[in-house]
Amino acid sequence: MLRAGIVGLPNVGKSTLFNALVENAKAEAANFPFCTKDPNIGIVSVPDERLEVLSKISGSKQLVPAQVEFVDIAGLIKGASKGEGMGNAFLSNIREVDAIAHMVRCFENDDIIHVEGSVDPVRDIEIINLELALADLSQVDKRIERTKKQARSSKEAQAELVVLEKVAAELNQGKAVRQIDLSDEEREIIQFLGLLTAKPIIYAANVSEDDLATGNDYVEKVIAIAGQDKAQVVVVSAQVESELIELPVEERADFLASLGVEEGGLKSLIRATYVLLGLRTYFTTGEKETRAWTIQAGMSAPQAAGVIHSDFERCFIRAETIAYNDLVTSGSMGSAKGKGLVRSEGKEYVVKEGDVMLFLTSA
Repeated sequence: MLRAGIVGLPNVGKSTLFNALVENAKAEAANFPFCTKDPNIGIVSVPDERLEVLSKISGSKQLVPAQVEFVDIAGLIKGASKGEGMGNAFLSNIREVDAIAHMVRCFENDDIIHVEGSVDPVRDIEIINLELALADLSQVDKRIERTKKQARSSKEAQAELVVLEKVAAELNQGKAVRQIDLSDEEREIIQFLGLLTAKPIIYAANVSEDDLATGNDYVEKVIAIAGQDKAQVVVVSAQVESELIELPVEERADFLASLGVEEGGLKSLIRATYVLLGLRTYFTTGEKETRAWTIQAGMSAPQAAGVIHSDFERCFIRAETIAYNDLVTSGSMGSAKGKGLVRSEGKEYVVKEGDVMLFLTSA
């Protein structure tokens, strides 16, 4: 399952957003720093209208969407990498996530305290990014000292030391690890460290409801910084999202329309996080259930089958496959087969986004 960590300064709206993400989450949202003392973890469904369509075609009794796990980390401040505020205990909570959602305050509200005394997205982003980089540098430096001893008698340690020293030099120059020119082999060597700035990042610009449709000058500043980092920006309004979940489902579209948007920022954030990691979705569908499965782009049919169960990959024979659009146009699997749209794919087939698949195995 994809895991994403939500980071940011205190009182930027992280816990409000988290509550909206998981609806029934227990995260406490309060108007003072460090109200979140432990990382909150919530499982969120990936929005995908295709599930409903497929379930109607198959008469499925159950829908099972793909899921993302979000980890809400306590607000970080200057010096967090050295133990200030809640310190390193919270930085360690995001070493295992796949991606980082960096929440940035882009709204004015005198009633909500800003830990730095004013709203300044550029400064706030620099504070968080610096603390993440300093935490990485500290970890890399410690690893270098250990590896130097091992390198006297180990070629593997020597190779690791070269990469570590290269990374340390770039971190000292203010670069994130994801921005460093490293080969796939070099990145694999240091992957076990879980370096924070190696993780792909999305900036979530938190605005008032009045700016949700159009953004504002603060958002433009976030976009400019994200462009330098080749990162995505998603405009959200944590307050709007918290209001949305209080409304009946049938009233939510009208509420969003009144704000000038078609969907809430949360759906955009979830999708962007999903796409950020190069993930793809394929489907299985039948009377029992229609389910979305998450795979890495480029996976073969046997590897995709292995996501369901390892035995499916080991015993893979072939996969009956049809593109989502072809199945919808046909109206039923029987009709699609009659038109020759259902293909028999073997072990070399690379699964495409939206494929609907039935795996045949020897087990």
